[in-house]
Amino acid sequence: MTQPTKVVCIGVHVLDIHVATVDTIPERSSGALVDTIRMSPAGTAGGTAIVLSKLGAEVTSVAAIGDDPIGKVLVELLRANGVDTARITTKHDVQTSASVLPINGDGDRPAWHCIGANGSLTLEDIDLDLVRSADHVHVGGPEFLGDAAVAVLEAARGAGVTTSVDMLAPGEPMWLDAIAGCLPLVDLFLPNDEQLLGLTATTTLEDGAQALLDKGVGWVAVTAGARGAYVATVDETGWVPAFEIEVVDTTGCGDSFSAGFLLGRANGRDLVAAATLGNATAAQVAQGMSTDAGSYDLASVDSFATSSPTR
Repeated sequence: MTQPTKVVCIGVHVLDIHVATVDTIPERSSGALVDTIRMSPAGTAGGTAIVLSKLGAEVTSVAAIGDDPIGKVLVELLRANGVDTARITTKHDVQTSASVLPINGDGDRPAWHCIGANGSLTLEDIDLDLVRSADHVHVGGPEFLGDAAVAVLEAARGAGVTTSVDMLAPGEPMWLDAIAGCLPLVDLFLPNDEQLLGLTATTTLEDGAQALLDKGVGWVAVTAGARGAYVATVDETGWVPAFEIEVVDTTGCGDSFSAGFLLGRANGRDLVAAATLGNATAAQVAQGMSTDAGSYDLASVDSFATSSPTR
């Protein structure tokens, strides 16, 4: 029997609170009825972790939470999705990171976000031997980790472990400068389109991806909503279309793409095949509410990818 891919997800873990459907905000102290309020684990590390687990990977989360009810709920939801939470550290002077997401009728969702404990994870909280023993290490939000992110990626590179990075920060050049030491150590960089253009101060995804490749990144995979994904290496570039689906909620689509793409790459799929798996995984999540939406595994996502129309 083939052993599951061992992935360590380090960094940003968030509890999302979803409110649907919200097309207007009540004025002053008035109220309004909605259809659904629910919670889910999320974040550039946490959201990717639960989707990887659903796809059959053996996933360990490394994160910081507060000593509060939000943290307890976040950990329990991660466990319910099969993620190993034993390496999550509790901090006693900050709250657990959380977001409130009012989802409108088109599936879009603005957000109110509290950074919370995500800003307090340090290298002392991360077991580098765990990093070295993985098949793949995914760092979500390296801009919060500073030099610790470089140390994690160096440990992984030294042990022959592949790596990926996804940022939470908005697209501004200062944030790319903040993680400059990470870039030559990153095998897969996974931004969204707005982030990439802002981070690299370019006007096309092609130029933005090339700017990252020039800084030493191995592969770049950029999510672009309904357009799909643009992928690039020094030898190959191309667009991979999104699938034609009825969108319910776009929360977690980027994290789910990351999960499918990095798992595909870890399992030896080529650039286009890995991105196709990423798009197909994102399609599962977009058809429900929240990052943990849907019941699927790697086989069912592959079947969806081969039988479903693209845009």
